[in-house]
Amino acid sequence: MNKSELINEIAGAAGISKAAAGRALDATTAAIAKAMKKGDLVTLIGFGTFYVGKREARNGRNPRTGATIKIAAANSPKFRAGKSLKDAVN
Repeated sequence: MNKSELINEIAGAAGISKAAAGRALDATTAAIAKAMKKGDLVTLIGFGTFYVGKREARNGRNPRTGATIKIAAANSPKFRAGKSLKDAVN
């Protein structure tokens, strides 16, 4: 499912226009990204939790040359599915 298909599903389920559903989806994703940028957890009960994982700096290897390279520390967005979502999928 891509974004436009998701917007169509939201519009049909909520009984609103596709434009309004698109704005709602954009506002939702922007709010989640803003909260995660601050380092907050975003928990949607029954669906799951969005959070920021931290990866430490480490040494890697260039597969082409075999040379050792340094990989910088980074933050990474992560998602942990809730029980209801896990049950719905299985």
